[in-house]
Amino acid sequence: MEKPKKLHAVLLSSPGMGHLVPVIELGKRLVADHGFEATVFVLPLQASPAEAEIIESTMTPKLLNVVELPPPDISAVVLGPEAGVVMRLAVMMREARPAFRCALAAMEARPDVLIVDLFGTEHLCIGDELGIPKYVYVPSNAWFLALFIYSPTLDKEVKGEYVDRTETLEIPGCKPVRPEDVVDPMPDRLDQQYREYVRMAGETPTGDGILLNVWEDLQAETLAALRNEEFLGRVANGPVYTVGPLIRPVRPAGLGKELLEWLDKQPSESVMFVSFGSGGTLSAEQLVELAWGLELSQQRFIWVLRQPTVKSLDESFFDAGKGGADDEVLSFLPSGFLARTRDIGFILPSWAPQVEILSHPSVGGFLSHCGWNSTLESIVNEVPMIAWPLYAEQRLNATLLTEEIGVAVRPKVLPSKKIVGREEIEKLVRSVMVEKEGHTLRARLRELKRSAQKAVVKGGSSYESLCKMKEDCEMRICQIKKAH
Repeated sequence: MEKPKKLHAVLLSSPGMGHLVPVIELGKRLVADHGFEATVFVLPLQASPAEAEIIESTMTPKLLNVVELPPPDISAVVLGPEAGVVMRLAVMMREARPAFRCALAAMEARPDVLIVDLFGTEHLCIGDELGIPKYVYVPSNAWFLALFIYSPTLDKEVKGEYVDRTETLEIPGCKPVRPEDVVDPMPDRLDQQYREYVRMAGETPTGDGILLNVWEDLQAETLAALRNEEFLGRVANGPVYTVGPLIRPVRPAGLGKELLEWLDKQPSESVMFVSFGSGGTLSAEQLVELAWGLELSQQRFIWVLRQPTVKSLDESFFDAGKGGADDEVLSFLPSGFLARTRDIGFILPSWAPQVEILSHPSVGGFLSHCGWNSTLESIVNEVPMIAWPLYAEQRLNATLLTEEIGVAVRPKVLPSKKIVGREEIEKLVRSVMVEKEGHTLRARLRELKRSAQKAVVKGGSSYESLCKMKEDCEMRICQIKKAH
């Protein structure tokens, strides 16, 4: 009897680690567990050594094809120096559409399904052109998705700027969102990137379904609200499939010899890992306060140190991976800091093997920007967090982690708005590493790790959700064929 043909999924990732990692991991999961073939098209930023390393490591063992699209020429597009991350990524993805079409046309056979990330929603029309099902992968959480796809409705209903409101933003069936927690494009409704954000939010629910990088137990209430007819019936065409946690696997040889030897000497759960993701930087003043806070806490630490922000956080996102000379980066630290912390600190200029560090038994805390990749990596490795949001949806994530999921503490003020002083940093570090609060967070993380592990194995909620997505996809293919 002839074997049924494998469905060939084409996945499209926008630039940046926050999208590239979950898209590649989704592709791997579709191939390894659900009988798909997969090709991932990526648009690298060419700023981050981490991006190049991820693309290269995906080639062996070769579970899926990874194709790099040529960098789009955006020189003809008028973008001011103050253009935000969302604006720039949206333009890059738009300008990459001809190259993506050409790449698809050059494939030996037409793909069976198209999956784009949330910056690629303008490519959904290509699914229609090819006559195949199309899905949007939102590599974030259910709070973000609820706010995101309800934004076109809020845009019509809310007058004035969101951040000037004193009352919360109401989303049917979901927790209210505080004005200060809205995602980056929302505070300035006159900015062009706000219009791009609302456009993407309106296009996301027009596909055959939305994939979300969480698992059912993590946000059961919000997921139920999202699927409620009151909400979903108003904004979305297809179902929401939970597919997470999709994170990078630990590579056995991922830690360098010197770092591994240092970590192996430290007591269990004694090291605070400090990193702001692939695109996060601090001001020079905040960097000094953070150094003093780490030193005053008297706790061991690994710090991924970058040159301070010279431009806006948005511009730093595109440059952060480039780093600088080690000596140049270290020159921003307080005088004598390296000598005083020689026995308890380990500085890594520019970049670090984050998953491998978080999985090491000596690591017991994570001072993090709250990007969703980093958050999931922290949860599955049972590492409590100090939430330090900088941009994008990170403020929303920080509130979710501290107030609902219960795996993080946070400063009293938003680090993106005001300098967090050394005394507060010292208290936050000690609360996670040595005080009762840290034990409470770890107990919660143990529960979540178990539920995350169950979700992705056969019979688990995320495994079954992808099975359902495959069934629905096959049914949709049949419907499209009948219609033609």
